[in-house]
Amino acid sequence: MDNLVKQAVRGRLRRRRRLAVWGLCALLTVAMLLPLLAYFGTWLGGVHAAPEQTEITNPRANTWRAARDGVKGFTTVQGQERGVLIQNGGQNWREIRNGLVAGISPWVLAGVFLAIGGFYIVKGKDRLEERPSGQMVPRWSLPERMLHWITATLFVALALSGLSMLFGRRVLLPLFGPVGFSWYAGYAMKVHNYCGPLFLVGVILEIISWVKYNIPKRIDLLWFKNLGGMLGEGPRPHAERINGGEKAWFWVIATIGLGVCAAGLVMDFPNFGQTRETMQIANIIHASLATFFIAASFGHIYIGTIGAEGTFDGMWRGRVSVEWAKQHQDLWYEEVVAGKPSQE
Repeated sequence: MDNLVKQAVRGRLRRRRRLAVWGLCALLTVAMLLPLLAYFGTWLGGVHAAPEQTEITNPRANTWRAARDGVKGFTTVQGQERGVLIQNGGQNWREIRNGLVAGISPWVLAGVFLAIGGFYIVKGKDRLEERPSGQMVPRWSLPERMLHWITATLFVALALSGLSMLFGRRVLLPLFGPVGFSWYAGYAMKVHNYCGPLFLVGVILEIISWVKYNIPKRIDLLWFKNLGGMLGEGPRPHAERINGGEKAWFWVIATIGLGVCAAGLVMDFPNFGQTRETMQIANIIHASLATFFIAASFGHIYIGTIGAEGTFDGMWRGRVSVEWAKQHQDLWYEEVVAGKPSQE
């Protein structure tokens, strides 16, 4: 009778985890595909040429041309840009951000998302080759799991709010209307600005905590030959506590992730002598790196949720099955925890 109750409880927990995972995947899917709606709507409706307008010459055009060329005037601004009437780089920044960056980013995100979806459809979930025996081994401690999930939550908040600001005028403004979008954009900007520095703290703590496990080795190259056995070609490659794919994601965080944070800080704290030009350049770098950072995260999220059976348990419960350890991290299992499994 006790076994039946335990099995029922485990079944409910599994169902709840599945609902949580699929809910998160659905949320990320909507967030990533929203930017494409504008392109789809334009394609369906066609591009309508604007009516010709009679050119009107502004009698003061030469004055503003001179201001754009850098001729100084009188302003009430006190600081590095005192006397600058028009900051000419603003228009160049807007064209790059709203044109090149905002135009390419949704296709990068959608391409990676569809590639992972196609891989899942063709290969399916990487299931355990041995039936679970109920024996578990500890993998991640409670402080490590808390650090991971707090940083991950901040990442999701930053990704959603950042994409909202990048594609908001094109996608959300037609949906929410001017008043609704103004309200939403204001809160999204606050969430982004406050979560950014906290996320940087989380990233730094993760790097300090796990860098010793993520030093690249030759066996990591062998892991990539068949993606740790997920391609189904040849025997499973050997792996230590962290395999090649996990190390790749770690170094994405340690390089691109830190780059995103550094560029964000330049904009978040504009009181350290930055000029507008510096912040405009930082904004382009921030948006570009963030696009690749989010795209790379799709692979990490996929493997950690629906891609590989039993992987989610390691970071959620702190323990993995003996069968999972032998299949995915055999060298770690043999060296550290062999002979010390616990009964679930």
